[in-house]
Amino acid sequence: MPVLLHIDSSPMGEASITRELTREFVRRWRNANPQGRVIVRDLAKIEIPVIDAEWMAANATVKELRTHEQSEVLRLSKEFVQEMVEADEYVVGIPMHNCGPSASFKLWVDHIVTPLGRNALDRKRISFLIATGSPYRPGTENACKYFLEAWLRTLFGYLGVQDMQFIIADGAAAVKHRKIDRATFLRPYIEAMGALFPVQRPIPAVTCVSSTG
Repeated sequence: MPVLLHIDSSPMGEASITRELTREFVRRWRNANPQGRVIVRDLAKIEIPVIDAEWMAANATVKELRTHEQSEVLRLSKEFVQEMVEADEYVVGIPMHNCGPSASFKLWVDHIVTPLGRNALDRKRISFLIATGSPYRPGTENACKYFLEAWLRTLFGYLGVQDMQFIIADGAAAVKHRKIDRATFLRPYIEAMGALFPVQRPIPAVTCVSSTG
């Protein structure tokens, strides 16, 4: 039975572009994998502590020698890692903040990279659904500032992921400022998602929520 890990990291709730894209991805994935299971992890709804000296000391201690307090320090990290190992595929919604990922996503990454280690996610597939406020596509003024995809490719390449897919909904601020309606803005990115599911049963037409952001 295939397992999908669905990760959201936007703090914007229902106004989030990436959350709407991940919902659509999950809908299509369920249609293509009717016997599959989805694990949901909303990083914006939990408190993720920063990696500090206490965490590092606990992680460096052999499991059998860890104190109860050290095990508690590592508990959330172990949950994150277990979800990554258990799933066959991941879909991740990431808004770009200050030329990088959202704060919750970066904290999550810090909790999984060292425990997982190099090539731990070999043969996994990951789809990144990214939203940016300004246009960052090639040929735009901000294209040279788009570092997020390269960072993600480097990081997850280290973890062993070779199959990475990217859909970048750039210029999303136009929705917030009502220069384009939300459904029209999302349409090309939802259509592009079809390439990730080449063979699937017919599914209902997409309905976008009316909120902006």
